[in-house]
Formats: sequence, structure tokens, C-alpha cells
Amino acid sequence: MAIIERYVGNPILTKDDVPYPVETVHNAGVTKHSERYVMLFRAHLRNGRSIIGKAESYDGFSFEVSPQPFLTPSDEAVFAEYEEYGVEDPRISQIDDQYLITYSAYSRHGVRIGLARTADFQQVERIALISAADMRNVVLFPTRFDGRYARLDRPHSHISPWSIWISWSPDLIHWGGSELIIKPEAYHWDQMKIGPGAPPLETPAGWLNIYHGVFETMSGGVYRLGVSLHDLADPGHVLGVADEWILSPQDPWEITGYVPNVVFCCGAVAEDDGTIKIYWGGADTVMCVGTTNQDLLIDLCLHHSRAPL
Repeated sequence: MAIIERYVGNPILTKDDVPYPVETVHNAGVTKHSERYVMLFRAHLRNGRSIIGKAESYDGFSFEVSPQPFLTPSDEAVFAEYEEYGVEDPRISQIDDQYLITYSAYSRHGVRIGLARTADFQQVERIALISAADMRNVVLFPTRFDGRYARLDRPHSHISPWSIWISWSPDLIHWGGSELIIKPEAYHWDQMKIGPGAPPLETPAGWLNIYHGVFETMSGGVYRLGVSLHDLADPGHVLGVADEWILSPQDPWEITGYVPNVVFCCGAVAEDDGTIKIYWGGADTVMCVGTTNQDLLIDLCLHHSRAPL
């Protein structure tokens, strides 16, 4: 039995669904707002740079794209310099009445993380650039821990395989206290690099962290999804990392596209009945969705696990 059941209507969003010219639709953050699913997706323009669009749905499967992009490279102050080459791969975390959006900001100086917020997905405000270069993947936990915010990071490194770290902040802007918490496993499905995917999901057993892992082959890297479980009170304490992947490229639109052999997740929605909708980009070209159960993922982390470090 598949760990994640693919939706029979995949892909759920393609470039043909977008009412302005783009070449791809992928790597989308997804959340619920006012009984609707809101998807913020990355799209390549025809000049090769990326913007972030918005789509909405009442069932989490059928999405309608807004007529205008949601976030494009800024022309204001410090943001303009560091978003010159595009904005990519948004993740959405709700804390109180705000939706906080982390995104990758690309420029001639490298890639760093931007942070924005919205209350209604109509207006969006940039807060700060919250990392130096090079930082590619950051997801916020959707709560505070003893008054502090927490995030999962994936800094670049050429000394050790790219790994998942945790960092802390009193105000969302100043971050520190960073610790390495999960490393790739040698000669394993994620041995080349790993990074946080969707913002962690709260369950009675702990925080579920759906992450991506890469295995290098003779024809390039294969991107798959894995899952780990983190302590509810201390998310830097990893309770278990599932030894096997939970999703691998399989369908034609995951195997062939702008970047072949990729499933890449930036968003997941936990439902009241214990099911989870997981959203992923296929081959950096289209958006897909599948469903799983939180108890199944928890069992994989606790009873079919490997060491995090």
C-alpha cells in the first residue's frame, strides 16, 4: 500500500491554468484560510526568473488562479537588491491571526530567505531578510516555544552533506542558537542532501516534518520526500526519522519536466479527521497532491526509523 495516495486528478495545476504567461507552476506553500485552501506557487517567467502566484480552492483539489501574481521581486530599498533574480518556494505558517511566508530571494549575491506576512492573502507586507547567503530552505513552526519562534533551516555546506538545522528567534528577525539536528544517511535514499519541506504539522505524538532528500545518480539527482517526528515541547529533539521515503517520482509529470525526477514539497494541510493533504511540485513543472494519515507517518518515524545524526 502506498504511504501517500496520489490524487487521481493530478496534476492539479499547470501553466495552462494561469491567466498570465508562465512556463511552470510548482513548489507551492498551502494553508487554510476562511474555509478555503490557499496555494502560493512558484512560477518561471519566460525570462527564466521566478515569481509567486496565488490559487484558491474549496476542496483542496480544484484550484482557481488569481488574475495577478501574489509576490514579485521588490523594487523597494534593501529587498530590491536581494530579490533581483526572483522569489521562489514559499512556505506558509499561521501564528495567531497572521500568515507568515518564508521564501527564497535570489540575486547576484546568492540566495537568502525573505519573510513576509499577510492577514487575508489580499495584501502582503515584507518583514525582513532573515538569513545571509547561502540559505535555501527555511520553514517556521506555527507556534512559539516559551516565547521564542523556531524554524528549520538548510544552510549550504561543501564540507558536510547539506543537513537540517534548528534556529530560534525572539522577534522573527534576529535568529541564532542554531543546532544541527538531522543529517543525510550514507548510501541511503537521501544521502546527497536533505532540507525542510512543509512547515511542521502538530500531532498528539509530536511535530511531523515532511522533508526532501536527494540521491545522486548517473543521470542527476532524484528528489524524494521523507518524514521525521520532533518533540512537541522541544522541536530540536528528534524522536525519529523514517528510514524509507514516503514519496518518490513515479508519474510521467514527476519523471519528465523542467527538472526531471523531482517531487518537492513546500506545503501540507492537516485535516480534523487525521488525514493530511500533501502538495508537491512535479519535475519543477506542475503541482500535485496526495493524501495520507498522520498515524501512519508517526508509526514510520517511531517504529521504522533510523538515527537522525
